[in-house]
Amino acid sequence: MSFAARGARLLIPLALLVAWLGIGGLLGPYAGKLGEVATNDQAAFLPRSAESTRVIDAQKDFRQSDTLPLVVVWTADRDGAALPESARGQASAALARLDGAPTLSGPVSPALVSDDGRALRAVVPLRTDLGDQLETVLADVRADARSVTGTSVHLAGPAAAQADLKNAFSGIDGLLLGVALATVLVILLLVYRSVLLPLLIIVAAVFALALACAIVYALADRGIVRVDGQVQGILSILVIGAATDYALLLTARFREELETAGERTAAMRAALRRSAGPVLASAATVALGLLALLLSDLTNNRALGPVGAIGIVCAVAAALTFLPAALVLLGRVAYWPARPVPAGSGGSAHRMWRKVADLVDRAPRRVWVLTLAALLACAAFAPALVSRGVPLDETFVGEAPSVAAQKTLGEHFPGGSGSPAVVIADAGSLSAVTAAAGSVPGVSSVLPVTADGRPGRTPLVVDGRVRLDVTLKDPADGEAAERTVAALRHAVHQIEGADALVGGYTAQRIDTQRTAATDRALIVPVVLAIILVILTALLRSLLMPLILVATVALNFFATLGIAYLVFTHVFGFTAVDASVPLYGFVFLVALGVDYNIFLMSRVREESVRHGVREGLRRGLTATGGVITSAGVVLAATFAALGVIPLAFLIQIAFIVAFGVLLDTLVVRSLLVPALVRELGNRAWWPGGPESFRGRPRTPAGR
Repeated sequence: MSFAARGARLLIPLALLVAWLGIGGLLGPYAGKLGEVATNDQAAFLPRSAESTRVIDAQKDFRQSDTLPLVVVWTADRDGAALPESARGQASAALARLDGAPTLSGPVSPALVSDDGRALRAVVPLRTDLGDQLETVLADVRADARSVTGTSVHLAGPAAAQADLKNAFSGIDGLLLGVALATVLVILLLVYRSVLLPLLIIVAAVFALALACAIVYALADRGIVRVDGQVQGILSILVIGAATDYALLLTARFREELETAGERTAAMRAALRRSAGPVLASAATVALGLLALLLSDLTNNRALGPVGAIGIVCAVAAALTFLPAALVLLGRVAYWPARPVPAGSGGSAHRMWRKVADLVDRAPRRVWVLTLAALLACAAFAPALVSRGVPLDETFVGEAPSVAAQKTLGEHFPGGSGSPAVVIADAGSLSAVTAAAGSVPGVSSVLPVTADGRPGRTPLVVDGRVRLDVTLKDPADGEAAERTVAALRHAVHQIEGADALVGGYTAQRIDTQRTAATDRALIVPVVLAIILVILTALLRSLLMPLILVATVALNFFATLGIAYLVFTHVFGFTAVDASVPLYGFVFLVALGVDYNIFLMSRVREESVRHGVREGLRRGLTATGGVITSAGVVLAATFAALGVIPLAFLIQIAFIVAFGVLLDTLVVRSLLVPALVRELGNRAWWPGGPESFRGRPRTPAGR
């Protein structure tokens, strides 16, 4: 080939490489700027149609939506001692100094003494738009409150919790990205024993993340999508994991074709021709599965749907454009110091997977019966996993000041202090609603909101409506409080003409749980239908897609069963977040099908040449190493979410990481191949291998 012809062939790879270098250079900073458009205001992620959300809308008329309550609690310095006699007067003086500050949204409540005489409590209404000023404002309030001699000061309530949440997500961009990339790099170096290849894959993942973050930033800045710290963290992990998985499949196929074709451009064309279909099908499965979250009534779920889908599209774009360009330009050098070897050449990895294939071929029924029994045994514990929401004292992993303060508040005041149930009702029914609410067991007090925010004054009436704050006896995040709010709703809904609505923290938890259950009932069948359609189109079979979907669904339930045991007996969680089962399903089923797509598309390809039985053996041997590596990398990247000290993300991290490993090592390696071997030609019904054997066979190994 002439120098000019060779240069022309390299022109497209060079252009692609330059384009991606431009993307990385120009858009890279957006990976660190995404936090600027993120919100951690949990009120923005409630069910759209729930009663508690309607209460938030109604509160705007009472200017309460602009309030972020901070509960200040004073206790005696010595445990169990009574407060000094001067404490209440000094506390009132400290609160008076705070009144009228520009950071407040209303008057500060008076200091109230607990029934046991050992604590004081006051509510400081802060503005919700303080942003980065919040921690400074809390420090100023704490400094003023410390002027009360002989006492310790604790800050509780939504404002303190939001500050702790902000601290938990601080530095999420650098920390999470660093941990995930370092983990992937170490695994790739150990598995592939190459210097350049892992770096190329990492660069592809970073470029994909830069592009995804820039797109999401632009959309979030215009209010088209919502982003919070959780969505931000999942986006980073999803893009890195998916880009690495797709890159591993392509590089493995390129390595095979390079040894067969010899010339790198021809090898890359063959690699793309044979791997682009499975990669695109895999990406479509995950992206469409995530987009199904748009059907959710929970804003948080709807936020993750398009953001995650954007990340997947960027990941597959980088894997199928940047990486091929770099590999064509580098050729065999990309694998240095290791030498590219063809599939089935006798390397240690292939020898191991050949033994697995021999086991499946020799005793398929024993293999699928034993693995199926083990998975069913694990799945038996899945119903015990309670998804009613994480209680406040388990939200943060480790000590959080707001959690400790809330616990102190509950020791001296009614458990629901600082997080009252909110009732909005017709002003003409104020007396009846107050009486009905006060008669509900579990209610400590019922106070109408007044114009100056002080009790005992004339209730504030806005457009013929009033607001009542109902303090519960039990902690607002417990089951007892949920029963009380359910009874409270029943009681006030019975009052004719009151048009009463009940909201607040506990009501939001109830509505979120109900909505999450409704979402699962709607979205799970939609995701399964999407996957079945894609698998049917790719594999040209009806029975095989059903087998694959059934096995990954079983893997999901087995993972939930193991998660229940680990969360209960190792982590000490009493419940999981209401969104965790749905997130776990979408990720595990979509990603689990990915590995089955990689395996069965190769099995189908080999079956065209060698028949179903030999095609299964060859497909399992050829893909075993690369798919297992991809599964380990994806599990490790999701496990990196555990560096953020929040129960929700740790629960997601464990479920996805463990589920991916279980799927990779058991379901895809043993259960699926054994079932296909047992069924033989029938597994490909209705077409069967005879329907795609019309083409002439190519030489073995191709």
